[in-house]
Amino acid sequence: MTLSKDVIMQNMQRFGGAMYTPVILFAFFGLTVAVSIVCKNTGLLGSIAAQGTVWYDFWYVVEQGAWTVFAQMPILFAIAVPIGFAKKEPARCAMESFVIYMLFNYFIAGFLTLHADVFGVDYSQAAGPGTGLAMIANIKTLDMGMLGAIFIACCTAFLHNHFYDTDIPDWLGIFKGPAFVVAIGFVVMIPMALLFCFVWPAVQHAIEQFQFFLKTSGIVGVWAYTFSEKILLPAGLHHFIYLPFMYGPAIVDGGIQAYWLGHINDFMTSAQSLRELFPEGGFALHGSGKVFGLPGAALAIYVCAKPEKKKKTAALLIPATITAMLCGITEPLEFTFLFVAPLLYLIHALLSATLSATLYSFGLSGNFGGGLIDAFVQNWIPLFPYHYMEYITQIVIGLCFTAIYFFVFRWIIIHKDYKTPGRTDDTVDDKLFTKADYKAKQAGDAADGAAAPSMKLDERDVKAKAFLEGLGGPSNIVDVTNCATRLRVTVSDPERVAPAVAFTDAGAHGLVRNGHAFQVIVGLSVPQIRERFEALLTAPASDAAETAVGTEKSVAITAVATGHVIDMSEVKDEMFSQKMMGDGVAVEPTEGVVVAPADAEVTMVMADSCHAVGLRMDNGAELLIHIGVDTVKLEGRGFELLVKMGDRVKAGAPLVKFDRSVIHEAGYQDTVIMAVTNSSEYPLMKKTTGMDAVAGKTAVLTF
Repeated sequence: MTLSKDVIMQNMQRFGGAMYTPVILFAFFGLTVAVSIVCKNTGLLGSIAAQGTVWYDFWYVVEQGAWTVFAQMPILFAIAVPIGFAKKEPARCAMESFVIYMLFNYFIAGFLTLHADVFGVDYSQAAGPGTGLAMIANIKTLDMGMLGAIFIACCTAFLHNHFYDTDIPDWLGIFKGPAFVVAIGFVVMIPMALLFCFVWPAVQHAIEQFQFFLKTSGIVGVWAYTFSEKILLPAGLHHFIYLPFMYGPAIVDGGIQAYWLGHINDFMTSAQSLRELFPEGGFALHGSGKVFGLPGAALAIYVCAKPEKKKKTAALLIPATITAMLCGITEPLEFTFLFVAPLLYLIHALLSATLSATLYSFGLSGNFGGGLIDAFVQNWIPLFPYHYMEYITQIVIGLCFTAIYFFVFRWIIIHKDYKTPGRTDDTVDDKLFTKADYKAKQAGDAADGAAAPSMKLDERDVKAKAFLEGLGGPSNIVDVTNCATRLRVTVSDPERVAPAVAFTDAGAHGLVRNGHAFQVIVGLSVPQIRERFEALLTAPASDAAETAVGTEKSVAITAVATGHVIDMSEVKDEMFSQKMMGDGVAVEPTEGVVVAPADAEVTMVMADSCHAVGLRMDNGAELLIHIGVDTVKLEGRGFELLVKMGDRVKAGAPLVKFDRSVIHEAGYQDTVIMAVTNSSEYPLMKKTTGMDAVAGKTAVLTF
């Protein structure tokens, strides 16, 4: 891969992530607008929703607030996009971008006020749709929408990254930092505004022609858009297709979502087909594959699973499928079969595009880019009285495609013998599905908290550390940003990046590689993960070393007793088998001696019963060694404690001697349990079980 290709991919990755920064707000505000409109609909709610009632007044006020991000979309993009581009001080960069964007529009207003005729612009008319003019913060300027805002935001980020740290004489110190960037921006925006006065009217005309072309492209256009949006998702480039259509001028001024919400009152009172009312809405049918298609694919994966693995497979698939259907967040499920068999993902893209095109051919249109929540609130509920036949048709066709997905995926999985979850070898865990693992881990963490109050790291801290280690450590990180679900990172040396399994084991949904550009598929917690990730990058070396506890993989812990090693889940005691005291292993002993598994400090002894010892390893791991089940009832009989609290012990040093015959005669089991009470801090901890071990010599835990 050439360097130029790497650079292009890195820049595209950063741009895609930056573009999505403001978009995360649209879901809430879009739903709020839709709910407000529904709550003012007298056809649905009767006289209570009539104008002049307290109910109407309340929802009127709510709706006005909900329009905030749509009414001020250019300003929002101008402020938010630089946050993703700035290499340092992103908040200051956002402030600089706002000021420079205002400067840009004031300069345009000045040129148009003086010489509008030179540029072919009728500046005397009121700003509004179709005029080529818009009001931005009470400035009458050229209508450039989010495209102009994004362009100026990118210019500002460039100026910020190059001039923010510029050294200037001390007597000009007041102009350092943001002031210097804005000053340069002031100078740059004058010719930039003049250039746009000449160029943008022609660009507006070209956009209008492109919009007309897309509107008349019909079923073919809808199919091509949906397929392109879906097929680009693995590379993280789908934002370049999605955003201009949904929030930009690609198909309609202001984007599909804003236009749909702004005209929903007209749509809900017209008997014309939705396709006739709003043909542009066909490009927002791409969410139909999430609602109807993926459940069929998930069902096929479940049916193809081995009988003994069906229960676990269902536990993995159900949360991911529900998330896709309700919220439109599909990556956990899509990446499951993408990484197992790319052919399945290609089939998914083809079927999803065909579903959208089929629905459009039957007269359906609307804002169906998300999941069922969007479908109900923004479409079905408000428009059902006049368009129920179209929605019934949508459900019937959608369920037919659910069946098509099921049979096609089932046939391919069986015919190609793909190792989808549930079809893997008995010795292999189905690691790609992590939602159920998250849930189990969280439950374990909650229990661990009672046993290990010293634990300070939450799950997101642990993941951030694991991802940083997997990406080659702080020295290998060149740049980091994020979109809605992905941590996007540019690395210096791709060879230092761990295999994808290291990331899925640590809680990621997958890893995308493009030269030096990597994307860790995290999920909706990615903003919090990025925050912790960047904190690790900027931490002093000593702090970083301290916070890195829990991610070190080179430390081996040997068996504390000689015997057969089993997993913690096999211990005949619910407190341990459910990992309430932490994860680990256990030994069915053949000898009556417990030894230190590594160099450690003795942090706890049961002086009366002598059946348990607590150790803190040099890597920070806290180990509870528990001899037998319910052996505390022996009150020390058959046990000899060889250490005391506070002792430093070397690996292999004897800790406790115990008489196995005394334990057995009393009716108790002598299983020796090794519970890492702060195991949640060690997501990469590996266990070796199912073999015979020698005390102090055979490694059973690796960090």
